Amino acid sequence: MKLILFGPPGSGKGTQASLLAKKINVPHLSTGDILRLKLKDKDELANELSKIMSSGNLVPDSILNPIVTEKLLSSECKNGFILDGYPRNKSQSDFLIDFLQKNKIDLDLIIDFKADTETIKNRIIERSKIENRSDDNLDVIKTRLEKYYTETQPLAGIFRVEFKGKFFEINAMQDISKIESEIENRLKNA
Repeated sequence: MKLILFGPPGSGKGTQASLLAKKINVPHLSTGDILRLKLKDKDELANELSKIMSSGNLVPDSILNPIVTEKLLSSECKNGFILDGYPRNKSQSDFLIDFLQKNKIDLDLIIDFKADTETIKNRIIERSKIENRSDDNLDVIKTRLEKYYTETQPLAGIFRVEFKGKFFEINAMQDISKIESEIENRLKNA
């Protein structure tokens, strides 16, 4: 199974990706995890990545794209993957679609998690209390949501057209088990 998950921070896509990854035995690939793993490689790209991340800057597409695609081509992903948090912008989207076509990688499902802003803010604030995450305060949440709605959300429309019949939206304001059940039903028909 090869899946891509779209959705704003706090929409529950990470939770669902973790549950699903265990169930179907494929890796859950979040952009952050991929980058942290790459740092362990100690190669030239890892050294460049380390400098960027330690300075607090965003990793440019010219570095992120090859790292993500290297991971997708790895033996770990030969039976599938759940891609969470990538692509985030139009450039990454164009790159990924081209990469998938060139490498004859067929996606099984693209899931777009839909939740209202108030629900998302409340979830992130609750998560910050439980996980003590410094990136989960109201100012950061507002910035992350604005960035998502202006840069990432429009990509869902591209994937809806490009992967017709494999794209579906899910009401992410439902109970975790209800969302999990809906996803599983879609997977059976994928």
